[in-house]
Amino acid sequence: MNNLNSILIEGNLTRDPLFRSTPKGTPVCSFTLASNRFFKQDSGLEKEVGFFDVETWAKLAESCYNLGHKGRGVRVVGRLKQERWNGSDGKLHSKVTIVAEHVEFKPEFKKEGAEPKGPDSAEADFAACAFEAAGVPAGEPEKIPF
Repeated sequence: MNNLNSILIEGNLTRDPLFRSTPKGTPVCSFTLASNRFFKQDSGLEKEVGFFDVETWAKLAESCYNLGHKGRGVRVVGRLKQERWNGSDGKLHSKVTIVAEHVEFKPEFKKEGAEPKGPDSAEADFAACAFEAAGVPAGEPEKIPF
C-alpha cells in the first residue's frame, strides 16, 4: 500500500515555463510557482511568499507550456518528489519538487482595447489542462474521471 503523498497549491508563475524532452522523447515542462500567505501579527498584516518548483509530463506538459506565462495564476494538484545526491563538496543535498497530475489556469481578463481571445478563452484554457491531465479529449467534458 502506498503512503499518502498529495499536495494542492495555488499561486502565480514566476517565469515562463521551460520545455524539454527526455532522451526517449517524453515532453517535460517545468515552472516555478510563487504562493502568498498572509497572516496577522502585532505589527499588522504580514506576507510570506513560498517558491515551489513544479514539473509536468506528457500531454499535460505540452498544455502547460502553451498556456503558461510569467504572472499567470495557476492551481496545481500533484505529489511531492524528493531528489537526494552527494555534492562535489561531499555534503548531502536535497531538493523537493511537485510533480503535477492536474493543472488549472486561472482566467485571464482582457485588457481594454485588447483583441478577444476567441475559442482559446480562459474557460477553454481550464478545460484543456483538466482534460489532458485526465487523458480525456477536450471535446468530451462529461467523461472526466474525477
